[in-house]
Amino acid sequence: MVVRSTFTFKGEKFSGCLSQPESGPGPGVLVLHAWWGLNAFISGYCDRLAGAGFTALAPDYYAGQKAATIEEAKALRGKMDRPAAIRTMRLAADFLAGHPEIAQPRLGALGFSLGCSLAIEAARSKNRSVRAVVLYYGTGGGKLDKAQAAFLGHFAEDDRWGAHAKKATALADRIRTAGHPAEFFEYAGTEHWFAEDDRPEYRKEAAELAWGRSLEFLKRELA
Repeated sequence: MVVRSTFTFKGEKFSGCLSQPESGPGPGVLVLHAWWGLNAFISGYCDRLAGAGFTALAPDYYAGQKAATIEEAKALRGKMDRPAAIRTMRLAADFLAGHPEIAQPRLGALGFSLGCSLAIEAARSKNRSVRAVVLYYGTGGGKLDKAQAAFLGHFAEDDRWGAHAKKATALADRIRTAGHPAEFFEYAGTEHWFAEDDRPEYRKEAAELAWGRSLEFLKRELA
C-alpha cells in the first residue's frame, strides 16, 4: 500500500509516495511523474510495481501541486524549478538505494513524459546505482557516456507533444553510441499519455503491453 510522506536522507527532506512489496525486500524503482504532478495514477503505478515485487518511490517535485487539465499542467511545468527537481530526484535515489526494503543497490528509474528527462538524468548522475531506465513517451538531452544503464522506451505512433518518432530514434542512437542497450517500441494507434488510465488518450491494450515489457525489463536488469 502506498504511503505519502516526507522522507529524510542525511538531513535533507523531500516529499513523495512509497510502496513496498508484501513479499519482502525487492529491487528499487524511482517513478518520475509527468507534468500532471504526483497524482492518483502515479501512486497507483507505485502500488502496482510493489505488487510485482519492487519497492517503488515517486518523489514529488511539484511540492504537492497537481493539474487536472492541460492548461493547469502547462502552468505547473512553467513554474517548475528544474535544478530543484533534479536535486529532489537525486535525493530520492540516494534514499531508495539505502532503504532497508530493497534487495540490492541497483535501481530502476521510470519516467512518464516530463519525468523522462529526469529518468535520463538519474542514469547519468546516479550511474553507480541506476542501471535500468524506462521511458514512457518522453526523451531528454545531455551526454550519456557516464551512464551504466540499459534503456527501454514506449512511444506513441501519433505524438503531438514532442516525443515523436524522429526524437525517439535520435535518442536510441545516442544511447547505443554511448555503449548502452536501448530497446524502443512504438505503439500503433496511440497518442501521448496512452498508458495513463485517467487520461482520454488511454489505450488499455497498448498500456498493458508496455506494462508487461517494463516488468520483464526491470526484473532482468535489476536481478
